[in-house]
Amino acid sequence: MADASFDIVSKVDHQEADNALNQTAKELSQRFDFRGTDTTIAWAGADGVTITSSTEERCRAAIDVFKDKLIKRGISLRAFDVGEPAASGKVYKVTGSLVQGIASDKAKAIAKRIKQEGPKGVQAQIQGDQLRVSGKKRDDLQAVIALLKQADLDIALQYTNYR
Repeated sequence: MADASFDIVSKVDHQEADNALNQTAKELSQRFDFRGTDTTIAWAGADGVTITSSTEERCRAAIDVFKDKLIKRGISLRAFDVGEPAASGKVYKVTGSLVQGIASDKAKAIAKRIKQEGPKGVQAQIQGDQLRVSGKKRDDLQAVIALLKQADLDIALQYTNYR
C-alpha cells in the first residue's frame, strides 16, 4: 500500500480577495463617516492593496473595513500584511499585500516541528513554496494537521491533496 500524504500550502483565493476589495470600495463610498475624506482602496500590482485617505484615522478605519470583508470571505488575516499609514503630501497612504506561498525559513520551521513533535514515521518535504507530508497511517497525518492548527505560526495554512 502506498503512503498517505497531503500538502501544506499558503494560498489566497484571488477572486474572493477581489470581491472583498470591491465590497470595501462600495462601503467606503456609501458610509456617512467616510464622506468628504476621499478614501479609496485599489489593487496595486498582483497582490498589493493601496488605501488612501485625507486623514490618518479614516485610513485606519478603511483597513479595518477591508479586514472585516476578508474575514467574511473566509480569508485569514494572517494572509494580509499591512503597514502603517504614512503622510504623502496632503493624503495618507498605506499599502498592504496578500501573502502567497510559504517562505523557505517558515517551511523549514514547520518541517522541523513536524519531525520533533509529530508522530513517528511521518516525513515532511519542502517542495518550492509548499510542503508535502507523508506517512504510513492516515491517523498520523490527522495528528500532524491538529498539531499545526494549534501551533501559532503567523502564516495562513491550508491542507490540500489529502490522499
